[in-house]
Amino acid sequence: MINQQREMILIVVDNRENNWNRWKKTAGSFDMEEIQMAFRILVCAKQVPDTNVIKINPKTGTLIRDGVPSILNNDDANALEEALKIKDKFDDVTVSVITMGPPQANDLLFECIAKGADEGFLISDRAVGGSDTWATSNTLEAGIRKWVKENGDFDLIFTGRQAIDGDTAQVGPQLAEKLGIPQVSYVEEFEIADNLKDITVKRQLEDGYELIKIQTPCLLTTIKELNTPRYMTMKGIFGDKKMTTWNAKDIEVDLTKVGLEASPTNVFRSFTPAPKQPGVKIEGDTEKEQAKNLLINLKAKHSI
Repeated sequence: MINQQREMILIVVDNRENNWNRWKKTAGSFDMEEIQMAFRILVCAKQVPDTNVIKINPKTGTLIRDGVPSILNNDDANALEEALKIKDKFDDVTVSVITMGPPQANDLLFECIAKGADEGFLISDRAVGGSDTWATSNTLEAGIRKWVKENGDFDLIFTGRQAIDGDTAQVGPQLAEKLGIPQVSYVEEFEIADNLKDITVKRQLEDGYELIKIQTPCLLTTIKELNTPRYMTMKGIFGDKKMTTWNAKDIEVDLTKVGLEASPTNVFRSFTPAPKQPGVKIEGDTEKEQAKNLLINLKAKHSI
């Protein structure tokens, strides 16, 4: 059987960090050089319908959300867990969660804080309702810039790879581009040095992986293989909760770039994807014979 797995070591050098530094100097009324900050992690999370019970309207092709319970998006739970692991390992680390959605999305913030996050911020306004990925990343960017003005700079942003109610995997990368910071997606292993600056990640590929070195500030999107999310604790459930709600005016977002009207994406149809087919074992007594049989199979499937 031919089983080839690629490994690639990359050093990520991205001068877009300078764009973020230039913005920081004019971000607020305070002198950011004088602020002694902890290592600050932002986690972008989303409340989604539980896809274990969700159904699709056969006529319209849209999700039936009525009566469906909402949960913390699966990949976002992994993003939060990795942030909390850093907080467990190092002193003076804070974890802030930012989400957007209707008022009931406060339940998501409650859960995140009960797991160990320090604070939560909800962006909730009819003006941002119906946003597609582009408009969503515009909203989150504005929310993060407001957070920076009030709290100082962040060091690291975690987001889930994608939301289970959309599966686009676009918001995280778009957000990094708009903030002007480097990014790595599909992170399945993560390690940060004791200097809290140098990061090494293992990025999942379809046929292997990449080992990537990157420095903070940066944005990472996470997948389920990265970790196992923790449960809420009794102390976290009954402890004080620092949760803040912002509207569109609070975050000073351009209303022409958010909401349904500003969203360029039109959903044509939603459907349940077919299960992935199992792999095929290539038989052969020698490598040459295996290669020959592989070519025969690929030609039969019109792959070559």
